[in-house]
Amino acid sequence: MPQKSTAKKTTAARKPAAAKAPRLQEKPVIYQMLPRLFSNDCSDCIPDGDISRNGCGKMNHITATVLDAIRNLGITHIWYTGVIEHGHATDYSAYGITPDNPSILKGKAGSPYAISDYYDIDPDIAEDVPSRIKEFENLIERTHKAGMKVIMDFVPNHVARRYHSDAAPAGIEDLGQGDDVTMFFSPRNNFYYITRQQFEPQFPIDGYTEFPAKASGNDCFNAFPSRNDWYETVKLNYGVDYGNGTCHFDPVPPTWLKMLHILRYWAAKGIDGFRCDMVFMVPVDFWEWAIPQVKASYPDIIFIAEIYDVNSYREFLDRAGFDYLYDKVNLYDTLRAIQCHNVSAAKLTDCWQRIDGIQHRMLNFLENHDEQRFASAQYAGDADKALPSLVVSSTISNAPFMVYFGQELGEPASDAEGFSGNDGRTTIFDYWSVPTVRRWYNSGKADGGKSLPGEKNLRAMYARVLGLLNSQKALSHGEFFDLMYVNFNNPDFSPHSNYAYLRRHKDEVILIAVNFSDAPRELKINLPDLALGLYGITPGDRPATELISGRKDTVTVSAEKPFATAVAPWGAVMWKFSASKGAPLRKRQHAATQQDVD
Repeated sequence: MPQKSTAKKTTAARKPAAAKAPRLQEKPVIYQMLPRLFSNDCSDCIPDGDISRNGCGKMNHITATVLDAIRNLGITHIWYTGVIEHGHATDYSAYGITPDNPSILKGKAGSPYAISDYYDIDPDIAEDVPSRIKEFENLIERTHKAGMKVIMDFVPNHVARRYHSDAAPAGIEDLGQGDDVTMFFSPRNNFYYITRQQFEPQFPIDGYTEFPAKASGNDCFNAFPSRNDWYETVKLNYGVDYGNGTCHFDPVPPTWLKMLHILRYWAAKGIDGFRCDMVFMVPVDFWEWAIPQVKASYPDIIFIAEIYDVNSYREFLDRAGFDYLYDKVNLYDTLRAIQCHNVSAAKLTDCWQRIDGIQHRMLNFLENHDEQRFASAQYAGDADKALPSLVVSSTISNAPFMVYFGQELGEPASDAEGFSGNDGRTTIFDYWSVPTVRRWYNSGKADGGKSLPGEKNLRAMYARVLGLLNSQKALSHGEFFDLMYVNFNNPDFSPHSNYAYLRRHKDEVILIAVNFSDAPRELKINLPDLALGLYGITPGDRPATELISGRKDTVTVSAEKPFATAVAPWGAVMWKFSASKGAPLRKRQHAATQQDVD
């Protein structure tokens, strides 16, 4: 993974003050969907098949019926992935779209992150190619009518090797137009050039010439990228001279101005947020300059950052102005290590402590297009083991939670689709159809009519858990109290395979306990005096409801007697009960066990 730039800044442009995260009425629950794959009904795709053989999903197939069914899963936002025009092998030259050379593509459908026109919608997902932008505008409108918001990608670091906009507004220059190609770096250029050298990747290409070669998107500053490089992309120049480590941000670089215009263009279409790709490969100074300017006109729009360095989290929130950040290398990686590598569940305490104070501004997930499917052979190998990870990831804080389409159906990604191969991921490079999603989609009925029994049961479980995230204020706006420190030496609680905590909002308290093991557990969970006092809980017996199953029971809440609950193998419980109303709250203390006050 590319490292954060250590380039020194020689000049600095004036920038508006950093934007603050919007105060939301609900906890965002995001459904990531690739329209190209989502509604593709082809049941006999072949590896490396073209669009005429394998088919392709369309925006118009994401109907009001489909959107209502997604909303009923507990979803508040849909991230439409891969909607911007990108390189692909299908020839749309009849519509005035410059064809791409297959030699410089990844897969026949191409990477959604090799953008070939920032101002256009990918023709693959349009029923009527000339109306593709209108079809996307209609999809935005349908999504809003279904009660959900729209997120789309912003890919700032790189573009396709063949970039040309035929949809840009009048007067907008193409990227690279007017560049001085005799210079590796110029603050006025949009690209980096390997001067006097032709593009010669370490594999055969046919019929494509690039002279001088441009640097590839993964900071490959030579003309000879390998198959493992992002050879299908060209890196954009934001004013950082990687030759000598200097930055040139004043006057404002042309790339900054062009990218700000692109952000405003899509914001004006009515979208509600941007998921920003690989933000750490673009100078923080750009984000600090651009995000407040977009929010000045669209104050409710949100910016989500893909980032992989915990040490940079606060800078990208406080300085750059992002609303939410991927928490991949912290919570996601820990949950995966617990699931796959016998790491202790007690390590989850480290996760929230590491990001104490900003945990509510993370984006938590178990799957996305970059990661292996939970049910894949390369990960858990069994979708029925997802509940403890799902509960922890979605309820450990007030942070947004994301589901990748098909996750709720146990999609194992067991196909070798073509360029992607059998890697435990759903391809983003090939024309393909996702079996579990295809069965649920059921030719547009979106009723699970062809789903297998296990798929139906899993989706029902996801709907129960996701539905709680906004129906329970303790989960969407509440406080968090980690119970592990009083249970490490508890003989009736295994800190290796069990994790427990409280969530609380006003008089409502939820005790959450999970079991990362194949064995059922009869847990007896210690509750400290500190938690009872902090939340004004009067000790004693009281009625409670287990929110996942709906079961009701009488529970004992006391620092003298443990809280008893059974937890199934790979299971979770969420016991909701009331604190004694009117009991005074003690002054907050022991900050290391309490965060996320909203």
